[in-house]
Amino acid sequence: MKKKSDGLRKGWGFKLGSSLLCLTLLGSILVSCGQPKADPPKAPVVEEQTPPDEPAQEDPISSGEPQTAYTAPLTGLPLDQPATTRPLSIMINNAPAARPQSGLTQADIVYEVLAEGGITRLIGIFQSKGADETIGPIRSIRPYLIDIGESYGGVLVHAGGSNDAYAILQKQHKEDLDEIGNAGAYFWRDKSRKAPHNLYSNADKLREGADKHGYKKDVNIPSYKFRAEDDMPEGDNASGVDITFLLKSYKVSYQYHEASKVYLRSINGKPHIDLNTGQQLTAANVVILGADHKTLDDVGRLAVNVVSGGEAILLQRGKVIKGQWVRAKGDVIRFVKDGQEVPLFPGTTYFNIVPNAPTFDSHVEIHQS
Repeated sequence: MKKKSDGLRKGWGFKLGSSLLCLTLLGSILVSCGQPKADPPKAPVVEEQTPPDEPAQEDPISSGEPQTAYTAPLTGLPLDQPATTRPLSIMINNAPAARPQSGLTQADIVYEVLAEGGITRLIGIFQSKGADETIGPIRSIRPYLIDIGESYGGVLVHAGGSNDAYAILQKQHKEDLDEIGNAGAYFWRDKSRKAPHNLYSNADKLREGADKHGYKKDVNIPSYKFRAEDDMPEGDNASGVDITFLLKSYKVSYQYHEASKVYLRSINGKPHIDLNTGQQLTAANVVILGADHKTLDDVGRLAVNVVSGGEAILLQRGKVIKGQWVRAKGDVIRFVKDGQEVPLFPGTTYFNIVPNAPTFDSHVEIHQS
């Protein structure tokens, strides 16, 4: 621009051309000078209004979206890193003398199913939570408990077992930690309680034991479908449920707590507490399913069919849905309706297995809200 202006001044000083030529040249100069001055302001404005990546950095903060990139496969809860740790499938004593138990608030999944004598056993599946928190009391294993525990890829944790269970463990070379057999160093007894209701461990010690035995660390961990937190499930209103497994003197209840969006668990009308925390046990999802039970001997040992599927009920967010439970080969138990898996809400899920006899409905009483 500067060189063109200087040339124009020299031309006017030494030789005048026609007025038309001057005006033409002057117009060209003005046009050429005017455009560069207009263009630069526009370019940065456009760039500042549409910067790459800025919305991705700011939106999660302003919208309140979670900042984590991973979720736990069994709970659907957010995590800061992938949950690839192999599960522990721990047999937990549920006799009256064993309550309150320790560590159940750290379980991703909890199953409750009858053992002998009309008392249930709990199977805690520990995968994304739990480290040095005390877990127990730990008790013996049965064939159907092996089946449930292994469906999650878990190392089986127990203290003894039935003859049939030991036959399966030994002949099929199951990866287990047995306080009585192969892993006593990874358990301890609490002197404040009487045996056999005083055997404990924790996830860190048990994983150490699994490593010492050379058990696989990488396994296929199943996952469930989960709903968004603000999603509303279908179903009828239901404030809770009472479950009678066998004995009328033994009743488990789940009461919906709307403020926290979870179900509070009770046994015989009293809150079921985790001894570690003093907190009442809660569930985001409660599944009740009917299975065929068969008594095997005079002791009352059972065979429970946890494969064939059947009637089931799902409670979540104050709603109850009636459907079925199914289990494909090599998979976990899932709740379906009209042939489609129903998503769970993020959090702990309790599966309660009751006998089909005399009827499935005879074991379940829904509280209509």
